Amino acid sequence: MTTSELVQEIRSYCIENADAERAQKSQRYFKEEFVGYGLTAQQIYSKVKELLKSGELDLPTVLEATPILMESGKYEEITLALLLFDGLWKQFTPETFHTIDKWFTFSINNWAHADALGMFILPRFLDKKIIEMNDFSSWLDSPFKFQRRCVPVTLIKHIKKTRQVMPSITFVEKLMSDLEREVHQGIGWFLREAWKISPIETESFLEKWKDTAPRLIFQYACEKMTAENKQRFKRAK
Repeated sequence: MTTSELVQEIRSYCIENADAERAQKSQRYFKEEFVGYGLTAQQIYSKVKELLKSGELDLPTVLEATPILMESGKYEEITLALLLFDGLWKQFTPETFHTIDKWFTFSINNWAHADALGMFILPRFLDKKIIEMNDFSSWLDSPFKFQRRCVPVTLIKHIKKTRQVMPSITFVEKLMSDLEREVHQGIGWFLREAWKISPIETESFLEKWKDTAPRLIFQYACEKMTAENKQRFKRAK
């Protein structure tokens, strides 16, 4: 399958299965404007499975098609591209990682697509030792908030595998001073998972930041703690 054929296949499928009412209802999940067709998750996953099973796709084709689909701004087109990309993870290389870096300059502008990268695609690069954690260093200073969010979200799977939380906590510490709500959510989510693995180390880190970091981080990070334990991380008056 050529790049143009893949783009046409995806767009035709989206148009055929469009549901304007469902698309309108999807807006409630996003702060940004939702632009899409209104496909169900099942319809999206079904199409991805069909395309991958055909054996007609390779990573270069999907990589070439992805920016074209992203430029449309349509939610499902981007989602389908990302899921196809993930399905071809065995072909990932360091250069593939650097390609993802460029996507944030013109796309990946909502939490769902950022988290598809952080939860599924990016952890594969660390798990397969294609890159190292330090390769995300420039992402921590990215001008794009969803690229910064991707770093702690990506590291959730990493710490679950290594069971070592402090190297990753130290790595993302500068995000404790980030100004964006979406980054606060990502770092808080990461710290909540770190706490499940190593509560003593994570709580010590939270103590350090409790009077200066955004409260939303602590809302997420302390979510699974007892009410009594949560009190320890309230900001001093």
